Amino acid sequence: MSRTRIRDFHDDDLDGIVRLWEESAQDDAPPVYALSEVIASCQADHAVVAVRDDRLVGAAVGRAAHAQGWVVFFAVAPHERDDRVEAGLLDALERRMAPLGLGKLSILVADHAGALDGLTANGFEPRTQLRYLERQMPVQRRELDLLKDVGGRILPRHLWDAVSGMQLEKDLLEERLVVPLSRPDLADRFGVVPPRAVMLFGPPGTGKTTFAKAVASRLDWPFVELFPSRLSGEPGGLAAALRATFEVIGELEHAVVFIDEVEEIAARRGGEPPSPMQGVTNELLKLVAEFREREGRLLICATNFVRALDAAFLRHGRFDYVIPIGLPDDEARCAIWHRYVPEQVVAGLDFDALVAASDGLTPADIEYAARRASQEALARALRDGDTADASLHTEDYLAALGATRATVSEATAREFGDDVQTLARL
Repeated sequence: MSRTRIRDFHDDDLDGIVRLWEESAQDDAPPVYALSEVIASCQADHAVVAVRDDRLVGAAVGRAAHAQGWVVFFAVAPHERDDRVEAGLLDALERRMAPLGLGKLSILVADHAGALDGLTANGFEPRTQLRYLERQMPVQRRELDLLKDVGGRILPRHLWDAVSGMQLEKDLLEERLVVPLSRPDLADRFGVVPPRAVMLFGPPGTGKTTFAKAVASRLDWPFVELFPSRLSGEPGGLAAALRATFEVIGELEHAVVFIDEVEEIAARRGGEPPSPMQGVTNELLKLVAEFREREGRLLICATNFVRALDAAFLRHGRFDYVIPIGLPDDEARCAIWHRYVPEQVVAGLDFDALVAASDGLTPADIEYAARRASQEALARALRDGDTADASLHTEDYLAALGATRATVSEATAREFGDDVQTLARL
């Protein structure tokens, strides 16, 4: 089964746009903009399309006016209506128009239009009885250059839903981070202080970076990942580069700042003579304290070796929570398998066997095994000269698992369990 691709509009897509507009015009709520306006915007403004089997099955067309973006046409063929396709089109159009410095993206629909789930699920909010919908752009025009200076970016809006399984971790992050930051009035009603900095720890490959990005996506805040190895080459050294970067971030209205493998710059201090990194650790401790003084920001640090961190770094008052991200449980592994297994073979697989055989593996390990099984099946079909039937069986995945080395050793898993007992702060 072919998949739907989202790409920029080409002139060759005009026939497909016309067909899609005409199909939409037959609905109870025809398009607000005339076909001539839609075609004009396709050629002169901004447009993205969804394509399956070289056939155009969806489109999103926009134009900018007075610092506001307008969606002049948005449609997906009835047989292709899917949350991922609709979200992908809207996100792609937003990315195309973001450099224009727009304050919001809006869309007009007929007053008697049917369900608006596809729009409301993607951040648009009805405003009047005309059923005018808009969604805020995550970054305003004045912040675009600042965000570019620090290597920040706007993430797709559905990363949170894309995190397979790991429901306990998602619930914890939702309750501790997302809700207090996105609904400060509710947090204040219960006396909850929104967090400013959190530490994620766990074995490598368990999804700490994925969760950090998902939190930024859930909040709809810009995501800024700092790479100490890159900053160390800046004039003045790593400590000065960190301070300069945090000063720029301080000018953003909102931001999720992420530092992975933070133990590299926040290891235990001590020794004679002092390590050259001790000055960097001291500077980072000061920066965290200053970072906490302003609202609308969240610092997420991640480490594979929480024991290696300086004791002052984990002290109360610097990090609100120290959250473990461990290996996926049975339910999470089942969800991960479903994410990477082709839809057309799901019904014939023994997922209980796959879940049992993948115990102790990280999400990245399972993804590797699933992709390996698919690649081996494709190679076998090419050798046999039979590519018509994409045949994958439980045995194919079990064989791929047999060739997959676990990222996390049993010793590391035991150490993580000990760290959860002694260092986690929820």
